[in-house]
Amino acid sequence: MTGEQPTTVTMYWIPLGAGNRIVPFCGRTYEWWRARREHRRPSRLVHAALVAEHCGRTYTIEQAPAWGSGSGGRGVTVCGAVGLARLGRFRLFRYEIRCCVDGTIPDLTEAVAQDDVATDAARTGHLIDLARCVPAHTWGRDEIHAGDMWNSNSVVAWLLARSHHDITDAAPPDGFRAPGWRAGLVAASIREGPEPGWSRPQP
Repeated sequence: MTGEQPTTVTMYWIPLGAGNRIVPFCGRTYEWWRARREHRRPSRLVHAALVAEHCGRTYTIEQAPAWGSGSGGRGVTVCGAVGLARLGRFRLFRYEIRCCVDGTIPDLTEAVAQDDVATDAARTGHLIDLARCVPAHTWGRDEIHAGDMWNSNSVVAWLLARSHHDITDAAPPDGFRAPGWRAGLVAASIREGPEPGWSRPQP
């Protein structure tokens, strides 16, 4: 009889623009504008990504631009617009949320920190299933009036909060900021229909 397979959730904080995975210019422009409004110095920015181990499989969960190579094999679950909702019909202005079985995140090696999230099999399974249900809010906008923009940090915060993980103390390392985190928490508090139950993927 084999032992129980491990269940883990790890959150990685990756510098903005590492590996060209997101749009660094837009993020830095936003941070400059926000810092000026708040009368502070701009911070270095990070975006979050998740790696979950469950039922003997590894799942990588992230938000990334839709442009580039085709979506086949990347586990795309949700697509949304970048900048303006009406621009989402053009691939250059779309993002993808990906939950890829046995996948990789190319810029993971550049992460400046990681958090091991306390979890169990039920919550991890629920988190993975919820990747199909993330709200497709427009990237860079505040459509839910959260006082924060929607981006990859929002997606990770939404997933962790909606799957009942304790992220009270979750924060980027000193010297870094993660815009969008609050937007994810606000969105997670808004119920938008039934949630899926965990169903183990077929081999």
